[in-house]
Amino acid sequence: MQLNGKNPSINQIRYFVTVAKYLSFRQAATFLGISQPTLTSQINALESHLGLVLFERSRTGTLLSAQGKLLFNAAEEVLAASQRFSETARDLAEGEVVTYRLGIPPTLGPYLLPHVLPELHKQKPGLRFYVREAAPQALQHGLLHGEYDLILSPLVGEHSQLINRPLFKEPLKFVIPSDHPLAGNAFVKPHQLRGEKVLTLEDRHHFHHQVQHICDKIGASLQRDYEGTSLDTLRQMVVMGMGVAFLPGLYIHSELHHPEALHVCEIDSMPIERQHALTWRNTAPDRQTFREISEIIRHIIATRLSGAVKIVGLDD
Repeated sequence: MQLNGKNPSINQIRYFVTVAKYLSFRQAATFLGISQPTLTSQINALESHLGLVLFERSRTGTLLSAQGKLLFNAAEEVLAASQRFSETARDLAEGEVVTYRLGIPPTLGPYLLPHVLPELHKQKPGLRFYVREAAPQALQHGLLHGEYDLILSPLVGEHSQLINRPLFKEPLKFVIPSDHPLAGNAFVKPHQLRGEKVLTLEDRHHFHHQVQHICDKIGASLQRDYEGTSLDTLRQMVVMGMGVAFLPGLYIHSELHHPEALHVCEIDSMPIERQHALTWRNTAPDRQTFREISEIIRHIIATRLSGAVKIVGLDD
């Protein structure tokens, strides 16, 4: 048996279930708020569409047919699913509960998100984030191809399909062993770093290329034989005297509470920083929500991390 035309409408299924419960077209029509002829016409159309007789009609009343009895439970399930669909859509429209896929680099996420997500959840209890880590270029590629809804990462350039909302600038600090000749100075001159062996992460990290640029500028030597797989590994390599390094300010703020074996300083007259932004597709349906999230994140960072980073665009 082949069904005629399009699928039955939700209203037709609702009419069927209501008549089946009341076993009276008159009472069902009153409950539904429609005329009895309209209800009868819709049930007839449903039976014609299905190629089935759903009700036995007689002068003494209405009964479900054998086929109608078999379809009744399935019809109720359809109505329940439709109700759940409508309720979920309403909750999403009202911002009740929604989960966004957030991408962030491993050199940023562990040192930023613990300060941000709990407070963000307090202000927006319905927001949930599924967080995945990747390098900035991979994050941008994933965002463009729908793998992420949002990414929070260093800016890697403008793109016509993306919206960037700058959040903050993070300094990169110069880190040396505590027994290094330059240890003890709050600032060191760029020329004092000429020939220094600078350690960094693997070149799949955006951070690697930024440190490479710094080394080229000041005449330091980037060590390709000893590349760390994480910031923790990089720190340990410096402690062991394998070289010096640049470490992100948020990492130092979060992890170096008692840096006896290390000395942290800055390059005199040469501020080094990376700018982080929240980014989403310019066609995203939740663009306004993402703008609101970016403002909330900036205010949280301004409150909790103002000593470690520089907030940008707070009053935009």
